[in-house]
Amino acid sequence: MSNPWYKNAVFYEVYVKGFHDHNNDGKGDFKGLTSKLDYIANLGIDCIWLLPMYPSPGKDDGYDIMNYYEIHKDYGTLDDFKHFLDESHKRGIRVIADLVLNHISDQHPWFIEAVNNVYSKYHNYFVWSHNPEKYKEARIIFVDTEISNWTWSDKAKKYYWHRFFYHQPDLNYENPDVQEEMIKVLDYWLGLGLDGFRVDAVPYLFEQEGTSCENLPQTHEYLKKIRKFVDNKYPDCLLLAEANQWPEDLLPYFGDGDEFHMAFNFPLMPRMFMALRQEHHGPIIDIIQRIPAIPENCQWAIFLRNHDELTLEMVTDEERDYMYKQYAKDEQMKINVGIRRRLAPLLENSRNQIELLNTILLCLPGAPVIYYGDELGMGDNIYLGDRNGVRTPMHWNVDRNAGFSKCNPSKLYAPVITDPEYDYHTINVENQENNIHSLLNWTKHMLKQRRKFSVFGSGTLRFIYPENKRILAFFRENDNERLLCVFNLSHLHQPVELYISEYKGFKPVEIIGEESFPYIGELPYLLTLSPHSFFIFELVQ
Repeated sequence: MSNPWYKNAVFYEVYVKGFHDHNNDGKGDFKGLTSKLDYIANLGIDCIWLLPMYPSPGKDDGYDIMNYYEIHKDYGTLDDFKHFLDESHKRGIRVIADLVLNHISDQHPWFIEAVNNVYSKYHNYFVWSHNPEKYKEARIIFVDTEISNWTWSDKAKKYYWHRFFYHQPDLNYENPDVQEEMIKVLDYWLGLGLDGFRVDAVPYLFEQEGTSCENLPQTHEYLKKIRKFVDNKYPDCLLLAEANQWPEDLLPYFGDGDEFHMAFNFPLMPRMFMALRQEHHGPIIDIIQRIPAIPENCQWAIFLRNHDELTLEMVTDEERDYMYKQYAKDEQMKINVGIRRRLAPLLENSRNQIELLNTILLCLPGAPVIYYGDELGMGDNIYLGDRNGVRTPMHWNVDRNAGFSKCNPSKLYAPVITDPEYDYHTINVENQENNIHSLLNWTKHMLKQRRKFSVFGSGTLRFIYPENKRILAFFRENDNERLLCVFNLSHLHQPVELYISEYKGFKPVEIIGEESFPYIGELPYLLTLSPHSFFIFELVQ
């Protein structure tokens, strides 16, 4: 790729069903999303990430795909999608979409044919066994709902393999036809102008007896094959991996710079929340020091929240218990091995804490991903099923249905948020655009400031270790820029002494207000930070 655009990009995760409803059927669609592209552009977004947009029975909110080559009828037509792509590109916004490689819906024609005719070529598109004890070392991912990774098919008279829900049979990547079939899917959408894919559930593509059936060498071999295809035919397109693994197992998904361009930094995410509650910089520093260096042409995708639960798979049992105690005091907030909450409710709607965690995110190495609505501080609804509580309609204004749709409220795919603290009459785009002190305008300003400094996307990170452990401090540096980032993780005022005399004679200029601070000298640099506050300094010679 001649221009690794993703390294300094800011991504915005969009749920098409939940963003804006153009035809007033109660569900968002591509025409509605297209009508709101100016909002996304003005926010300061470089790339939109679309949740699944393909035909689906909706048992897993689109991750159960029935047809890889069409648009879900609720979202509009293929022409609507192409128009959305064109309008996005006109505004300088790239678009990536979810691609589910690992599994399909049990209502996909391939699987229907496979169970009805064991002699069909499609039967070998799936993983079968007469013995449900096979691959017994593989963990069950959805522990709340599934008791086995095998489900019996009365028609086929054998068990089929699934790492997720029983209605999502895994594809058999030992079959070369399956491998080629999925490359055709990539070719189709990239050929239409899509700028890449966020590839779902990549660790589970292959199975092998005596293993956990995760992160196998065969999986990496096939993923490199996909990357080679993309590099040869679509060299400016992005592959982003969803691999919820420990740092040591995450690194191979970059390969030698020849597998994924990007991967989500799952181990880091929960530890930012942990550091905030512990009021100690240890969880963040420890996990980042544990994460190995990645190839020069690769980048992390870093995030606070997304469409799934706040996953706690990549923490210890003790850390998980602590996170549940701090962030999921109601049992209804828990799901699988995680917490189903949006950012603002997780942080008890504390503006200072929301700004603090967002700023840490924007300053750490990687490309930040913002989940739609979190730029407003939207609430959630933990009483909706599965993870739907964080996938409710976007709040645009005080009109009926929060301006999301003009339909009868009972037709909405999910109710808008009406809890007093997060009510759409208060938390909406129109209100916040007209308030210069709103969270939305703060977010716009922060993204604008971040864009001025290439060091955030490509610079080095170097921690400072003050005696006051409630302070997180580090340098971000490259050949042209030097930034000093200081964060108070405590709910109280905190003093800190920073030993930074290596920058003697430099003047710290706070980048948000552009205020100059005293020059750095030989003695420790003294700062006092108010509760949950921060300084981002450019060090000017």
